[in-house]
Amino acid sequence: MNYLSVENIAKSYGERELFNNLSFGINENQKVGFVAKNGTGKTSLLNILAGTDTPDEGQVIYRNDKRVAFLSQEPDLDPELTIEQTIFSSDNPTLKVVEQYEKALQNPDDADNLQKAMDAMEANDAWDFETIYKQVLFKLNLEDLQAEVKNLSGGQKKRLALARMLLKKPDFIILDEPTNHLDLDMIEWLEEYFKKEDFTIFMVTHDRYFLERVCNEIIELEDGKLYTYKGNYSYYLDKKEERHQLEQTNTDKAQQLYKKELEWMRRQPKARTTKSKSRIEDFHDIKHRASQRRLDHKVQLELNMERLGSKIVEIHNVSKELGGKNLISNLDYVFKKGERLGIIGKNGTGKSTFLNMITGNIEPDTGKIVIGETVKFGYYTQKGIKIKPGQKVIEVIKEFGDYIPLKKGRQISAEQLLERFLFDRKKQYDFVEKLSGGEKKRLYLCMVLIQNPNFLILDEPTNDLDVLTLNVLENFLLDFPGCIIVVSHDRYFMDKITDHLFIFKGDGEVQDFPGNYTDYREYEASKPRVEKTASKDTQTKKEKKEFKTSNAGPSLSYAEKQEYSKLEKEIAKLEKKKEDVQQKFLKELNANEIAENSVKLKEIENDIETKTERWFELLEKLES
Repeated sequence: MNYLSVENIAKSYGERELFNNLSFGINENQKVGFVAKNGTGKTSLLNILAGTDTPDEGQVIYRNDKRVAFLSQEPDLDPELTIEQTIFSSDNPTLKVVEQYEKALQNPDDADNLQKAMDAMEANDAWDFETIYKQVLFKLNLEDLQAEVKNLSGGQKKRLALARMLLKKPDFIILDEPTNHLDLDMIEWLEEYFKKEDFTIFMVTHDRYFLERVCNEIIELEDGKLYTYKGNYSYYLDKKEERHQLEQTNTDKAQQLYKKELEWMRRQPKARTTKSKSRIEDFHDIKHRASQRRLDHKVQLELNMERLGSKIVEIHNVSKELGGKNLISNLDYVFKKGERLGIIGKNGTGKSTFLNMITGNIEPDTGKIVIGETVKFGYYTQKGIKIKPGQKVIEVIKEFGDYIPLKKGRQISAEQLLERFLFDRKKQYDFVEKLSGGEKKRLYLCMVLIQNPNFLILDEPTNDLDVLTLNVLENFLLDFPGCIIVVSHDRYFMDKITDHLFIFKGDGEVQDFPGNYTDYREYEASKPRVEKTASKDTQTKKEKKEFKTSNAGPSLSYAEKQEYSKLEKEIAKLEKKKEDVQQKFLKELNANEIAENSVKLKEIENDIETKTERWFELLEKLES
């Protein structure tokens, strides 16, 4: 069933054309990820689909009976309402059912109307609505239901808008960077929520694991054309590479034909036959195709790094409280050369405070932080670039000099440097305030790196960056010889860059974990099974004791007990297999290997789900 048809839409701002003649459709149960470079109009397209903006040309058509919801970057919420009032003030159809039921209760003599209202409550699962909305808010760390919207942070408002949207249970959802402002636990919960609910989704996100695990189709806008890939993110990468190889082959053939036709053109006399004129027209077409080159720009980051001495950063017995909240207690750590530290933890546990203490912006309450004499920090903060009115892109970089030193004594001009960061000469003379969010982040990243730091601190560097820039940034960081600290909710980025983690657990506890994010999640996932197993063993001992005194029969048969024990071992082995396959995705794979591992991972996940469901069935029977 078709939910949405987009027909030949175009959008421009002044002389700047974002896109032209775009057409595509979305059908029921499709979960589509939209991929494009920064500045090509992703957010403008979402606004057009959501009805908050109009195309210059073309039209957007929805089925009349479908409910559409839009999660924007800047949600529109009433600042005077509380969190709970915001949920109840929405046009949620379930709330209308509850309202009708409450009215029916006021007139209990009308049995038919009361029965109709009760049937509606049953059909819409409205009996449990209060429990459900509180669970969703709890998952999104919005536990203070009486907190007013005007006192919430930007991230809290985004999460409240997400909760309100999910609780409406719309047929079609439009999402603009849904994982921004979510911590890692929230992102994984949202992935599972989208996988089990029958939503139809169209989203823009830089989170590649989210695209991999939620989407079943990728639409890419590249060089003004749309390309559709009927699969997840791994499938998209595979097929995109095949397309590029085919295009390169066709370009090579066109170049060979062009040389042949060029010789013919040069041999021809001035008088042309009709056949010759047709061939001349074909020649110009061949010339155009032969001149096509893939414009896969790469940000070449070969900047010179200051030498790093033996003493880098030493943390001695540091503690910090803010607002009566214990963030860090008695932390000791000494950084080594080439260290790559990832930092994770729930919002408000002290991650940014830790970074600000290292860079000297905040003093610790107790203890001391010693910085080596050769350390030069490059600090990329969430605040982003400070825009000066009327300042152009090139002027931002020239504040650091007209020429920038590179490795091996070379240098490049400010203009050349910006080109390497995907700002062409025309874009360099745009006003900074006219840049898209992702372009501003890219410019800010350029500003941090050109100052030749040897200790990079990156606080959410992946937000709003397109996938191309992320891949290049990752490749640069893998070659960066200095120290790196990364705070990020981008699991793919963390897995690729970091080799150990600080986990901020709250109440001052900071755990040093020897591995990347996937390693940590696998470690954490194994703990509940151990606890459940221990709980089960305790329960089994209790049942055996009761059996001796009361002659009560066991709740599981002998065969079921054998199955239960076998399932625990099988699930543990499958989890290890899953981890091994996921690790392969972090290596350089060819197209066939990506496809093969994607199929293998899906089979393992399905097997885990099936066996886990059976394990829980037996567990319930055991404990009953």
